[in-house]
Amino acid sequence: MGTLGRAIYTVGFWIRETGQAIDRLGCRLQGNYLFQEQLSRHRTLMNIFDKVPNVHKDAFVAPGASVIGDVQVGQGSSIWYGCVLRGDVNSIHVGSGTNIQDNSLVHVAKSNLSGKVLPTIIGDNVTIGNLNFTGHSVVLHGCTVEDEAFVGMGAVLLDGVVVEKHGMVAAGALVRQNTRIPCGEVWGGNPAKFLRKLTEEEVAFISQSATNYTNLAQVHAVENAKSFDEIEFEKVLRKKFARRDEEYDSMLGVVREVPPELILPDNILPDKSPKPSQ
Repeated sequence: MGTLGRAIYTVGFWIRETGQAIDRLGCRLQGNYLFQEQLSRHRTLMNIFDKVPNVHKDAFVAPGASVIGDVQVGQGSSIWYGCVLRGDVNSIHVGSGTNIQDNSLVHVAKSNLSGKVLPTIIGDNVTIGNLNFTGHSVVLHGCTVEDEAFVGMGAVLLDGVVVEKHGMVAAGALVRQNTRIPCGEVWGGNPAKFLRKLTEEEVAFISQSATNYTNLAQVHAVENAKSFDEIEFEKVLRKKFARRDEEYDSMLGVVREVPPELILPDNILPDKSPKPSQ
């Protein structure tokens, strides 16, 4: 952004601030006759009663997600866009290196009919919602998902469910109350039932999936922290270094080198080596 652009942006900012100040003054002058529109601005982290979210400094909570009340999120975990973690009548614990993917809902139950307290507990290196081309919406309610377990897209886990270590819930499954999914088993369907045993490759995939999402969350955290000027600078770079057809470039004798700011880090796609610049 040039000098003129920055000046126009600054003037626009102060005009908006002045308008808000005038609106607040007008509301005060109206006194008892005031009609004020109540705006609920989104807060990623929100207290409820005396309960305060506790999110590790190295965890990623995406803009648009809501972490409310008695919720603990461990180191290297990621809460993705559109997720809601609501710890109001009980607590939610998310371990380290766990990813809860887009549009998932995590809630709790105060207790069941027998009086058993039902918080929601999610262990370490857990993947909630498989990476795929459709929505990740998962519902976890008053259940326990142990370390290195896997819950597929659109699955619903009801009160009292326990998914043991290396257990897998298939996409779209409905797991009924108080069901226990043993270690190394795949359950799916509505209602969910045992399908088969996990292979060694699938067990390794669960751990790798959690690691990949930890790395990817770091990239999103950096991107979301960028200032307005940094975003505008990258727009200029992308336009300047836009890729063209290789034959077209060779005819012009053009050699394009992609700036480091526009290169996705290698650890996000560990199985793919970057192509050399042409």
